[in-house]
Amino acid sequence: MDLRGRQFAIFGMGESGIDTAEFLLRRGARVRAVDRKPLTALEPGHAARLEAANVPLAAQDESALEGVDIALLSPGVPPSLPLFDEARRRGIRVTGELEFCSQFLRGPILGITGSNGKTTTTSLCGHLLKASGIPVQVGGNIGLPLAAMLDSSRDDQWNVLELSSFMLELADTLHVAIAAILNITPDHLDRHGNFENYTRAKRNVLRNQTASDAAVLNAGDAPSRESAPFTKAAVHEFSSGGPVARGFWMEGSDLIADGELWMPRGEVQLQGRHNVENVLAAACCAHLAGAPLDSLRRAVASFPGVEHRIEFVREFDGVRYYNDSKGTNVDATVKALESFESGIWLILGGRDKASDYTPLRSLIEARGRGVLLIGEATEIIAAQLAGISVPLAACGDMATAIAYAGARVVPGDVVLLSPACASFDQYSGYNERGRHFKSLVSQLGEKR
Repeated sequence: MDLRGRQFAIFGMGESGIDTAEFLLRRGARVRAVDRKPLTALEPGHAARLEAANVPLAAQDESALEGVDIALLSPGVPPSLPLFDEARRRGIRVTGELEFCSQFLRGPILGITGSNGKTTTTSLCGHLLKASGIPVQVGGNIGLPLAAMLDSSRDDQWNVLELSSFMLELADTLHVAIAAILNITPDHLDRHGNFENYTRAKRNVLRNQTASDAAVLNAGDAPSRESAPFTKAAVHEFSSGGPVARGFWMEGSDLIADGELWMPRGEVQLQGRHNVENVLAAACCAHLAGAPLDSLRRAVASFPGVEHRIEFVREFDGVRYYNDSKGTNVDATVKALESFESGIWLILGGRDKASDYTPLRSLIEARGRGVLLIGEATEIIAAQLAGISVPLAACGDMATAIAYAGARVVPGDVVLLSPACASFDQYSGYNERGRHFKSLVSQLGEKR
């Protein structure tokens, strides 16, 4: 596609929006940046890059549409805004960054989506391919935005992408050679409106597959398993609950690959049954991409996990502290709770996403010692968990929650940050929230 002279408006000036703007400029396009925030309120590095590239920043209103050929939406910008209805009425093409940038990507895509586990699985899949000597680059919803991967892409290289529902929502022509749907549980209903729309967005990863492609689905998760009719690709499955017709599974304490003993469960460093599923999914994808089983086994055993995913922070006075800041929905917090037998002090809360928190009740009562509520969702969560047999403490912020737990823990307890909420009420993202938790935990005992 010849981009020279074409006028783009990019909505949303986060990292991916900035990278997309810079890519378009390199291709000779004209670019207008659009954001709800003024230039002075953007992250300093982003503002500096726009100024260095001489890209004007417009307000997010109809004036931003003047003279525009294509409106490109960053993942965080809802396509349902009335402004984009007006753009379509004017004959402006409205599309997402993933859909647009994928047209310029060389090499096949291995795309991983799901409500939970996609960051771990994507990172692990890239690790497995690299350890097997297979050319690969990793990005998408983690690490490098897709626009930053375009110039380094090659025909002989896999592009392993974490794909969120926000990215997939406008993916009409995206072709994914190996697509994995890890699970689909209610999330982002404040954006998508209902579970059906959210599921439809996730299944867009399968939309343009052909018979020569592969789909990797979770046999133990009904919405993932039931996605099979939505692809023309060969379907492979993974399961932590026993054999599947074709794929990877756990049987007892063994991990099996297409009926062949692959490796013992004990060699997996990651905590929790859900992480076994992530390993099975990543290994199945990497094997389909050409990685041999023996190198996969060695690489799995050497993978330590990813930041903010049930990440062990430290042990202090016999109490273990874990950072699961990326647990931004209820199902993720369920999986985190299931990873520990008892003694859990759970830090819960943030910005609500129209979630139902009642599935946490039985696990908290069975394994918890207390719930420490933070952020905007405090009252909503407290109402849904009212009457549980462990204390609910409205702490407000992270420092207060850690101090509250610290005054009550006993050796053998676990303090677990797994918020089941977005972070944007008090933080710029889950990364900042998790690092704040780790910083506070690292300081425990300093004032003794």
